[in-house]
Amino acid sequence: MGGPVVDILMYHSISDRGGATSIAPAIFARQMAAIAEAGVPVITLDDYLAARDGQGQLGPHSVILTFDDGFQDFADAAWPEMSKLGFRPIVYLPTAYIGRQEGWRGIAEPPRKLMGWGTIRALFAEGVGFGSHTVSHPDLDALPEDARGAELQRSKAHIEERLSHTIRHFAPPYGIAGPEVRTEIASLYKTSVGTRLGQAGLGDDVHDLPRLEMFYFTDIARWRAHLAGRGAAYLAARKGLRAIKSAVARPWQGIAPGAGR
Repeated sequence: MGGPVVDILMYHSISDRGGATSIAPAIFARQMAAIAEAGVPVITLDDYLAARDGQGQLGPHSVILTFDDGFQDFADAAWPEMSKLGFRPIVYLPTAYIGRQEGWRGIAEPPRKLMGWGTIRALFAEGVGFGSHTVSHPDLDALPEDARGAELQRSKAHIEERLSHTIRHFAPPYGIAGPEVRTEIASLYKTSVGTRLGQAGLGDDVHDLPRLEMFYFTDIARWRAHLAGRGAAYLAARKGLRAIKSAVARPWQGIAPGAGR
């Protein structure tokens, strides 16, 4: 990949619940510390867009921190670690579940609680970014056109109303968004991140940006090697295994106990 490389990190829950979508708080803290120690800058999606438009420059390697679902443990365990390091993440919210428990396919047992609007507004004031993760966390490709449009538009409008801020960024539930859905997303949002495993460059499709699932980097030595530019072989191997898994099962199938999406 020529030019700047951007690792868009994907997290869900920062807790000791176990499963593929939960990272233990102690491991998360070490992952964040490794970024700071490596001197890899943490940027925002807006910084990335500005660089694409020639309105800013990126170093050779940057990191973007993303969190799907808006779990309460983001406020309790994740944000305290990031805020002390000056990192600014983005959290994607499924608006029907704000202040409630997760209730979509592939949830954890027992279900995890999502942040309420009071917490979200307080975090926004402290520098946390927010994006849309639809209203009800569906498989968008499986919905008729009118229902898809409602999921994309209403979630955006609801967050904008609550935060008095334009919402520019989106993450499709389960990472599922075919070409038709991506066209609809592009009419409303400036970026969309999925679950395709990989690193982003300035030439990537901004409505199909790859991410690094951080469950694959709970070994801190391996994470440090990646940050130092020595992780290409491991990432290639994970991509191969991920492709096989994606070909035989939907994202919510075969999830380990305690995991969600």
